[in-house]
Amino acid sequence: VQLQASGGGLVQAGGSLGLSCAASGRTLNRYSIGWFRRAPGKERESVAATSWSGGRTYYTDSVKGRFSISRDNAKNTVYLQMNNLKPEDTAVYYCAAARVVCGYAGEKEYQYNYWGQGTLVTVSS
Repeated sequence: VQLQASGGGLVQAGGSLGLSCAASGRTLNRYSIGWFRRAPGKERESVAATSWSGGRTYYTDSVKGRFSISRDNAKNTVYLQMNNLKPEDTAVYYCAAARVVCGYAGEKEYQYNYWGQGTLVTVSS
């Protein structure tokens, strides 16, 4: 499966952005999807994840209440809505797909087999 992340850009602190992860090659409805980010000088970290059905989600503590992950399997797309953005959210954001038996990979990066190319989010103070 090929993943294409989009929607990044420059936004002021307190603003919002919506990222999209579009899949091609295979349908996403049997994949757990995660969003990860790599900030300058830091290691990549898990931000949010959703099960294949969308019924189970994960958020890292720093984005809880501000970010929301959702998916539209009919459109083969997963979204990450980011509200009340902070300068520390500045990073390259990646989406990834995991084909796991239980249908949910969560924040476990090693579970993810397919990665998109990343989209840059810059939050100015």
